[in-house]
Amino acid sequence: MTTAPTTSASAATTATTPTSANGGASGATGARPLEGTLVADFSRVLAGPLATMNLADLGATVVKVERPGVGDDTRAWGPPWRGEDEARVATYYECVNRSKRSLTLDLSDEHDRAVAHELARRADVLVENFRPGALARHGLGYDDVAAGNPGVVYVSVTGFGSGRGADLLGYDFVVQAVGGLMSITGEAGGRPTKAGVALVDVLTGKDATIGVLAALTARARTGRGCRVEVDLLSSLLGALVNQASGYLGAGVVPRPMGNKHPSIAPYETLQCRDGLLAVACGNDGQFVRMTRELGVPRLAEDPRFARNADRVGHRAELVAALEAVLVTDDAARWQERLTAAGIPAGGVNDLAAAFALARDLGLDPVHDLGEGASPQVRNPVTYSEPILAAPAPPPRLGEHDDDVRAWLAGPADAPLP
Repeated sequence: MTTAPTTSASAATTATTPTSANGGASGATGARPLEGTLVADFSRVLAGPLATMNLADLGATVVKVERPGVGDDTRAWGPPWRGEDEARVATYYECVNRSKRSLTLDLSDEHDRAVAHELARRADVLVENFRPGALARHGLGYDDVAAGNPGVVYVSVTGFGSGRGADLLGYDFVVQAVGGLMSITGEAGGRPTKAGVALVDVLTGKDATIGVLAALTARARTGRGCRVEVDLLSSLLGALVNQASGYLGAGVVPRPMGNKHPSIAPYETLQCRDGLLAVACGNDGQFVRMTRELGVPRLAEDPRFARNADRVGHRAELVAALEAVLVTDDAARWQERLTAAGIPAGGVNDLAAAFALARDLGLDPVHDLGEGASPQVRNPVTYSEPILAAPAPPPRLGEHDDDVRAWLAGPADAPLP
């Protein structure tokens, strides 16, 4: 097994010109914003890997460190699976790991630990979501890494921070519960309900991406890296927006309302002849146009419904009056008519219909990575210039072991194959 040299102060990256993955200064410009930026990805599952995939989309070289023989936990999170038998792959793993190199390391092994140290020494960005203090026991904590690599942007993703919440296990489902999201999700009077996706992990991954980009921008001016910390609970609380503001500013503790909005009406799903229609009247003018399109303009003149605050206070009567008309035709027909009248409305799609809609609108929602690779949801941001890197399939476990180990054993200014 090829081993890499251990970290040494003499070989460390300087504070003024942090070394990048391809041997150049990380502030150098390239075809992609993060081209020449090396990301050491010590994270697994969802929040951290989503952040590092975002960085890969922007051109960074991402080396994903995984446990030998096991890999990221999500490699075993199926069904659903893509492929059969020995070749099957968990689609969960594939959702946030495209365009990365997989390097397997056992951090309890002295030689593998030396490889990890050298990777950290060369990295522009290190992302980890171990329990606080766990990586420090292997000499890979922030203080250890920054001592030999002062330009590093070191990102720690935790469940509840590195203080009094350090010993709490951070799983999205639990944070949705203790962070209040479940308390406002679901039908009124029903049991608290989680979102249909690991939403808190996704929000935290996006916050981590923002943190990395901000820290890299600051480093371009100062030459110094820093530690960036994000935690699931804080990301969730920050995402509760108007609900959190209502509590903080007015003392209102919100409760689940199903598809209803606490401050706007009608802003919910309404029953049509064949199913539900989502209607979002954001102002009084839209409501007036809606009543005209439905053939009941008198509703906009009714003092119970004339203004939004009135409609919120008389929501039950309003919904009954609107649905008495909507049940006379199908949701698709009402969507067409209301949209033409300038009222936001849409049917309740499943994922197949949602992707079909995006395609019909020319949004190109999917990356086709070629034969043998699973399609990927494209990065949701578009640019007028060719900023995003061409995506590559998620790596097989240990697929890049030989290349990365050989590179780490050689000169730092050599390009990573």
